[in-house]
Amino acid sequence: MSRRHRWFWVVVCAVAFVPGVPISTWAGSPARAELQAPVNLNTAGVAELVRLPGVGEKIARAILDYRDQNGPFRSVDDLLAVKGIGEKKLQKFRELVVVE
Repeated sequence: MSRRHRWFWVVVCAVAFVPGVPISTWAGSPARAELQAPVNLNTAGVAELVRLPGVGEKIARAILDYRDQNGPFRSVDDLLAVKGIGEKKLQKFRELVVVE
């Protein structure tokens, strides 16, 4: 490992263990860090859905389109029927969404 790479990792480790600074404030986007309550799939708009990990505007709109065409979601697993969402993507945010 070169000297440059070693210094990189020293800095990364130093930043990672700064007391009092939550990792979410520097590891992810601010919008994702603000997500505190679960997102209700039956009432959420694009702005709420794009805060979920792996969900961009295109998939958020696909979720809304699916909901408009098929009615409210009955379970979180119904998202697997939305184009662009597979099992891997759903696992990224399964714990962050609810159906009410």
